[in-house]
Amino acid sequence: MRILDQLRWDDVTPENLNFYRAISVDDLLVPVPPEFADGQDHTDDFVRLRRFVEEHGLRLYVLHSGGLPRDKIVYGLPGRDEQIANWCAVLRAIGKAGVPATATTFYAISHFRTTPTTGRGGAQYSTWDYAEYQRNPRYFPGKEISAERLWENLAYFLERVIPVAEEAGVRIALHPDDPPIPQPLGGAARIVVSIENYHRIFDLVPSECNAMLFCQGCVAEMGVDVYEAIRSIGSRKKIVFVHFRNIRGGPYRFEEVFIDEGDVDMLRAMQTYKEVGYEGPFMMDHTPRIPHLSAPWSGHAYANGYIRALIQTVYGRG
Repeated sequence: MRILDQLRWDDVTPENLNFYRAISVDDLLVPVPPEFADGQDHTDDFVRLRRFVEEHGLRLYVLHSGGLPRDKIVYGLPGRDEQIANWCAVLRAIGKAGVPATATTFYAISHFRTTPTTGRGGAQYSTWDYAEYQRNPRYFPGKEISAERLWENLAYFLERVIPVAEEAGVRIALHPDDPPIPQPLGGAARIVVSIENYHRIFDLVPSECNAMLFCQGCVAEMGVDVYEAIRSIGSRKKIVFVHFRNIRGGPYRFEEVFIDEGDVDMLRAMQTYKEVGYEGPFMMDHTPRIPHLSAPWSGHAYANGYIRALIQTVYGRG
């Protein structure tokens, strides 16, 4: 079992890769720069990156496509076919470079958060408080869209990219909306908000490549039984990789806390992944902001060390 962590494209340096390798990271996620969605073949760029990562003892596992332009895709506007074509060109290059996975979201506006809270040792916890949000809601004129239109546009997108993903040998991992509540935020509906909706998404275009980035933090935010959710998605072999983080709270108010202090029993969660036969990587995603000069590196070291201990406890040291 492997640990995955992330670096931005320009941060993939020998120093950063060596740090990750020292703290037992195995795999790397790198977001694809938005300017790569230009219709050109960027296979050589991806191959150079993969080889550089491998030279430092890690595997390039995910080239994340969430930053590629997709506003016309999400809203079903003229020009979406061009954006999809550019998305597919990147997807083909990812496959030709030998990278097995990409990831994305399908929200109309963004993730939402409210005022951070202060936790252990003065660390800042990313926080969502729906009551606070309602007192001063953010609104984005011109960004309104219904759930029905989002479902139509998501189906249109998947029908065109999943066959390309299959040919390229690349799994697409869809991340939940965050916070995963059904109420519109900023004027736009949200549909990637429940385990039931994920099964509906999988059934839109049945394929091994139409899968989930199982953000355990977001799943906990849904207010569901996290262990049953792991079984539900894992039993269909739809988990590409896991954001293995913890929260405290529920859908309408939660804090992203340190991995050891949230509501989810992380040992039991790890045991459940093993139970369903999951063999992909675990990724810390993000962790509270520690008020120290060593942050965020100390946060990565702490979370990844915790994950490594759980992997060895549950899956063994092999």
